Amino acid sequence: MNPTPRTPGSTSTRAVAARDWEHRAGELGDRLPTGFEVAVATSAFQIEGAARDGGRGDSVWDAFSQMRGRIRDGSNASVSADHVKNYAADAALLRDLGVDSYRFSLGWTRLQPEGRGALNRNGLAFYDRVLDALLADGIRSTATLSHWDMPAALRGGWLNRDTAGRFADYAHAVGEAFGDRIDAWATLTEPATVTTKGYALGTHAPGRTLLFDALPSAHHQLLAHGLAVQGLRAADVRGRIGLVNSHTPVQSATDRDQDRSYAALYDLLQNRLFSDPVLLGHYPDPLEPFALELRTLLEADPDDLRTIHQPLDFYGVSYTEPSRIASGPTTLTAPDGQPIPVTSWPFHLEPLREHATTSAGAVNAPEYVAVALAELAGRYSDLPPVYLSLAGGAFFDHADARHFVHDPARIDYLAEHLVAALDATAAGAPAAAVDLRGVAFWSLLDAFEWDGGYTQPTGLVHVDFSNDRRTRTPKSSYRWLQHALTNR
Repeated sequence: MNPTPRTPGSTSTRAVAARDWEHRAGELGDRLPTGFEVAVATSAFQIEGAARDGGRGDSVWDAFSQMRGRIRDGSNASVSADHVKNYAADAALLRDLGVDSYRFSLGWTRLQPEGRGALNRNGLAFYDRVLDALLADGIRSTATLSHWDMPAALRGGWLNRDTAGRFADYAHAVGEAFGDRIDAWATLTEPATVTTKGYALGTHAPGRTLLFDALPSAHHQLLAHGLAVQGLRAADVRGRIGLVNSHTPVQSATDRDQDRSYAALYDLLQNRLFSDPVLLGHYPDPLEPFALELRTLLEADPDDLRTIHQPLDFYGVSYTEPSRIASGPTTLTAPDGQPIPVTSWPFHLEPLREHATTSAGAVNAPEYVAVALAELAGRYSDLPPVYLSLAGGAFFDHADARHFVHDPARIDYLAEHLVAALDATAAGAPAAAVDLRGVAFWSLLDAFEWDGGYTQPTGLVHVDFSNDRRTRTPKSSYRWLQHALTNR
């Protein structure tokens, strides 16, 4: 954590470095190390659609989307990009793009509608077809067991310890079904986001507003991760196993003790709470001023921590933006502008006004990738090989009459963040100890962007949600990445 405000690089230098990446695809291709894996990513709930087809069960996000005012444009993902019907076309897009790997998630509700019991035959058949299409084109696969789409039938969700056991059973069953064809497995993606937004603040599914009382949801997700690793290994899967945690560099708004204290708390809640038990086998020591609120960490069963601390083949790092923390509560509002009835935490996020933002409001500060990776290197001496996920590239897209989107801002965003990561992990650089093996760009397709609905497109491929065919049209960012990959 960086406790005092600073910018790791001048704004003017960054502006020069970012110039005209649209026409520098070849240069980027030259920068990619030999064997460096380039992937694009999606998640099941966001793209699949077919919400009532083939026996799929309801997800907590199906229920959340029906709550008035929770989704910015009042939409839902019942059809979305209709990937279930268009998977072959999407596999062709991956092939033509030239990526090494595709990171997707398995829909827990499509494979196990009630969150328990035998796997659904229709769900198995669908993912069989997806994997066959990838294998036919020589594209490696990374499958996430659950990307936020928990079955609604599991009462209590991640607040219920039993859910960790249900997840372990699901992982073992899926491992037996697909373990001979999937190249890498991620148990969970960004459990910190699920706890903070889903259980503490209520801005994501399932919409709970528990603040510090949400901490059991973190522990149960981590326990589920450890049990799932054991389940996958018991199924003798051939692929590598890891998880994807979000990491945000944290700084205090001022040097005042109160701001610094809350910045340390935020760093613990968003970063170390999820990485320390996985990588070190224990929770971080609760900060003295917040010992009562963080008592869950002290009460953790040592056997649980041993289960969580499984040997990993890789560690996924999802980076979006840095965070600046100041004391004082903030008012939470839903996408429709209505206040969310929750007593706020005693701190808030201060805007980093010296940086531009994406259309979704995320801070566009690629130089902080180096800070995030250097912090990981400093905290974890035995860090597994790292795969970076670049999230947050939502920009206002304007499609022309032929559905084409010219998106140089997205190109700059992706290029700057990737180059920052490569520079940070080069020999002699601050994060040189990090063994960076690859990157996953978010995302292949425009999709349902959680509480943002369809207002925050992140795809390399434009999807026309106004017609039943969900017409796909590669954007200029797709062509740019395609060019870069042919120049490796």
